[in-house]
Amino acid sequence: MKFFKGLLSIALIGTLSMASEYVIKFAHVVSPDTPKGKAADYFAKRVEALSHGKIKVYVYPNAQLGSDKVVLRKMRFNAVQMAAPSFAKFTGLVPQLGLFDLPFLFKDENHLHRVLDGEVGKKLREMVTKKGYVALAYWDNGFKQLTDSKRPLIRPEDCKGLKFRVMSSKVLIAQFKALGAIPVVLPFSEVYSALEQGVVDGEENTISNIYTKKFYEVQRYMTMTNHGYLGYLVVMSKKFWNRLPDNLKKVVLKAMKEATAKERVWAKELNNEQFQKIKEYAKRTGKLEIDYLTPQERALWVKKLRAIYPQFYSTIGKDLIEETIKEEE
Repeated sequence: MKFFKGLLSIALIGTLSMASEYVIKFAHVVSPDTPKGKAADYFAKRVEALSHGKIKVYVYPNAQLGSDKVVLRKMRFNAVQMAAPSFAKFTGLVPQLGLFDLPFLFKDENHLHRVLDGEVGKKLREMVTKKGYVALAYWDNGFKQLTDSKRPLIRPEDCKGLKFRVMSSKVLIAQFKALGAIPVVLPFSEVYSALEQGVVDGEENTISNIYTKKFYEVQRYMTMTNHGYLGYLVVMSKKFWNRLPDNLKKVVLKAMKEATAKERVWAKELNNEQFQKIKEYAKRTGKLEIDYLTPQERALWVKKLRAIYPQFYSTIGKDLIEETIKEEE
């Protein structure tokens, strides 16, 4: 029975594809109920409605078509038309995207979105597009916080001597070295066990990652620093984009603009909801202390960590960094 249902499903997709002039396979690696997943589904509905069925979008969540790395390779040949990987997946092609790894670069969410939607964001999208992908929009994950098992992290010097897990990023390695800490590069899948076993003392992550992966259960302290940003870049196959007539390109861009606005709201709501659950855990168990930086304390971190920026002028670009800082005002 399952076999025949599968054949029927394939047949239906084939029939719908024939009825549409253009078919988009949109692949991502998270579940449909995440902000990214919901936004992908919303985009699919809107682009189909706005194109009056000329474009049909099939969304493949949970890495059904492979990892981000695999999907990006398939997009080169137009085997997949869209994806929304994290910025880190592009830094090999466009080192300037390391801009978003720089600590304490953004004052707040408004500052971040002014940059993403302004000239700096446009320049970075153009750099990615020159490398073979059409960069359409930036979607939020959230700001990163610090957690550790040893002591409250209120001042920069509190990090001295502690081992922090980091992604493979020269910026993030320099960030923790500047704090006198020891950066340890580990895959995301190994973070929980490394924290639990004391291989590392702490880590940095968004609320959503800290909550869903239960890092807070194996950490004693959490400091709300908002010191870095994690986001996604929505890209389309250049081969597919070049095939689209101008009127349908406008449809895609309009649908993407609407989906981006929705995704940012959903990301913020989810972070707030999950942070509330972490706070409830802390209050109920007494096993987690959550600390908040005062403006004066935050200023100390900013001064300490912005000092590493010149190390990356040659790779990220002094002009991009300075232009981003100006948008703070």
